[in-house]
Amino acid sequence: MTIRWLILALLLGTAAPVFPQSSKPEVTIKIGTLAPRDSLWHRALQRMKENWLNHSKGRVQLVMYAGGQSGDEPVMIQKMRIKQLDAAALTGAGLSSIDKGVMALQVPMMYDSYDELDYVWAKIGPRLEKLIEAQGFVVLSWGDGGWVRFFSTKPVLQPNDVRKLKLFCWAGGSNDELELWRDNGFNAQPLAATEIGFSLTSGLVNVVPTVPLFALSARYYELAKNMIDLKWAPLVGATLITQEAWKAVPADLRDVLLQDARAASLEFRDAIRKQGEDAVTTMQKVNKLNVIYADAAVTAEWRKEVENVYPKIRGKIVGAELFDEVKRLRDEYRAQHPASAQKDVPKYAQKAVQKSVQESAKKGAK
Repeated sequence: MTIRWLILALLLGTAAPVFPQSSKPEVTIKIGTLAPRDSLWHRALQRMKENWLNHSKGRVQLVMYAGGQSGDEPVMIQKMRIKQLDAAALTGAGLSSIDKGVMALQVPMMYDSYDELDYVWAKIGPRLEKLIEAQGFVVLSWGDGGWVRFFSTKPVLQPNDVRKLKLFCWAGGSNDELELWRDNGFNAQPLAATEIGFSLTSGLVNVVPTVPLFALSARYYELAKNMIDLKWAPLVGATLITQEAWKAVPADLRDVLLQDARAASLEFRDAIRKQGEDAVTTMQKVNKLNVIYADAAVTAEWRKEVENVYPKIRGKIVGAELFDEVKRLRDEYRAQHPASAQKDVPKYAQKAVQKSVQESAKKGAK
């Protein structure tokens, strides 16, 4: 880079850290992710990459494979185990194939608000990190992608409506989730996440549980134009690195790089949560996404279905003691903050919520 171009870059505020031309990175970390390029999740990883390069003064370099370049999550995990990848940003589906305990943060309809989730997460996060560490990985950072909702090619609302369609389910790893869906009458189809677009086009699946921000980024909404506005579960994720790759990082840098990873995730967390809700409004505008509101009665119907399955989740997918602790912590938070769920009503749903409350009040008055 010439002096002239360096000065111009500095004036524009876009200059990258400059290190001696002869310097070479001591460690190169290869990381994979399903996050689409330029998505907020990708930008969070980019921020981590920039900070690592800066704070290590070029000693540690991150090479990223985004948008599923390195395969679906089970493939990425396998590549980490055989040393073709050093790290990966994974969703709860991938994490649960490393240790099922992570599913404690994604139990369907366990949480009504981010406040509840964050309270439980803060308490059990260190415990989950130890479980993952025992499997040969280090948690660099945690994150989430918003609330999972059901996107479908046909308008559906109630559980029996969804049972009539073909539902996407993550393939690879444990079959516990697939068995739960099928045992309860749902036509679940195990597929790689990288095949969702093709599967919607070909009719292999008609319903995809995913977060709005990913549905927007991956353009699933162009095929699945209906969304049940029901908070199914938070999509939790984490960025992991193999212990072997982490040990290759100079010891004097590990603490600061770990702080960088967590700071980058936290920096983008609120934006991801907000844009997750804004994504619904965007999809409504650009492609007339049909948002089907689940009122109190429909939500209660789904909740009854889910809670009937809790005994199968407790002990088999999430350890009984961990499941009970999560529920205890959630109830503890609810007792201290009885109105916390009301904070998480997105703008696009506020009118529907208000209408539902008014209709319930009228029925009660009668």
